[in-house]
Amino acid sequence: MNSDDSQLGFRIVGNCTGERRLVDWQAALAAYCQCDTRAEVDREAYLSAFTFADEFGEHLTETRSTKGYAGRCGASWLWFDIDAEGELEHATAQTRRLCAGIVERYGIDGDALLMFFSGAKGFHVGLPMALVGSPPPSVTFHKVARQFACGLAEQLGVTIDHGVYDRVRAFRAPNSRHPKTGLHKRRLTFGELMGLSVDAIVRMAATPEAFDLPAEPAANPQAVDDWARAVSAVEQEASALAERRIANPMATLNRQTRAFMVEGAIEGDRHRLLFSAAANLAEFGCPTGLAHALLTEPGLDSGLAPKEVRRQIQCGLEAKGASDGT
Repeated sequence: MNSDDSQLGFRIVGNCTGERRLVDWQAALAAYCQCDTRAEVDREAYLSAFTFADEFGEHLTETRSTKGYAGRCGASWLWFDIDAEGELEHATAQTRRLCAGIVERYGIDGDALLMFFSGAKGFHVGLPMALVGSPPPSVTFHKVARQFACGLAEQLGVTIDHGVYDRVRAFRAPNSRHPKTGLHKRRLTFGELMGLSVDAIVRMAATPEAFDLPAEPAANPQAVDDWARAVSAVEQEASALAERRIANPMATLNRQTRAFMVEGAIEGDRHRLLFSAAANLAEFGCPTGLAHALLTEPGLDSGLAPKEVRRQIQCGLEAKGASDGT
């Protein structure tokens, strides 16, 4: 990131519902990468997906929670989350496709990316923000990140989790231990990702391994342009929403939301459409309880696990700022 005052983040040791501890994000990331004893990599742990300025530190100190934070965020890495419950072979193939596509589109060395087996059902891929010109923090940075990541994944024919881009998202820390599988979030080189069998990758995750972060790549014109397009799309969406609210404050749900509630969705679109439907409900101040009541059944009928349905609905609501009423 360009701004020296935007390097704060939070760390969670133990369950993801635990205390958010204010940290120097870069220092914390480096500690996990190097298996520093202070990182306690044999425990479950998380870092914030985004980084923040002092205003976030003040909010966390005063409220002891990340809830309600609506200020600026930024990032040094943009994360992609690829999961496939019970289908690790498919998740591996999707991750290979994503990484190969990024390498080809932006002309970078594969090891400029950060690639991890998550230790459970999928993979995490980090794209260096230097590649897109290290855009400054903003109040819409997380929305632009979602637009960029989801657009790129769709173009490459890859299904990613659309729900990991809320402003205060916690993301599993490198080398940390998954509480259910006992495996670690293990970094893979580009060659290992492309060449190793799934079984070999899983065996590697039995132990953590220290690694150095790759050097920052130069900005790539295509990547910079892709980010600019994402910025424009987010701005247009915000403008269109404002116009709809002014023109018709009693507006009805959009056609895509109504279709999802009646018909559900097929694999490949399930996460995106459920998230979008929840965000659309939130535009009209839909209470959290009502949103879950309306969307849970079509989400389950689409084949998503109950936990994933709850998460996508909540992420969609938080993206637009739903009411806390029930």
